[in-house]
Amino acid sequence: MFRTRIKICGITRAEDAKSAVDLGADAIGLVFHPPSPRYVSIEQALAVCRAVPPFVSVVGLFVNAERASIEHVLTQVPLQVLQFHGDESVAACEHHGLPYIKAARVRPGLDLLEYVLSFPSAQGLLLDAHVEGFGGGGKTFDWSVIPAKLPLPVILAGGLHADNVVQAILAVRPWAVDVSSGVEASKGIKDGEKIAQFISGVKDGDLRSAV
Repeated sequence: MFRTRIKICGITRAEDAKSAVDLGADAIGLVFHPPSPRYVSIEQALAVCRAVPPFVSVVGLFVNAERASIEHVLTQVPLQVLQFHGDESVAACEHHGLPYIKAARVRPGLDLLEYVLSFPSAQGLLLDAHVEGFGGGGKTFDWSVIPAKLPLPVILAGGLHADNVVQAILAVRPWAVDVSSGVEASKGIKDGEKIAQFISGVKDGDLRSAV
């Protein structure tokens, strides 16, 4: 049976990373965008990385960051995957030589097929809601606008939580789901019970989609 992968993003504490992994997360996300309330320092990022066991990906999220800023992080933090959430070009995404995910902020008039073809070297396409600033702001978007077949694995984000993730999986059949605010006690502080409920919902969605 196909298993939807799970990324818990916006981790700021080692104990939250450990909890997420123990409960079944496949990846955790670290935000290196200073305006974000989930921004982590190098010291915080290293503490989180030390809590992550083998075979769980640590993803670094950047938004229109300078190359030098990204390189500064990469020299100190052992990231496996980069996530670009701004207006980066394909050349900028490829520059650092690591696998990367490109985010698309879904809005009316955005041709997702044309967009994804602009980033053929990406490992996946993350679909998020379009809001002021960057990030989904805990908002969902109209999942019906996602083309049935895209040439990259789809990572669905934007306003997901335990109460709608089953519906999301049945509607989109994504490769992975990405959650941040939907499993938080407060911004940047994760809630273990909410993570458990979310992951249970993902498993339920997989079971239902297999019927």
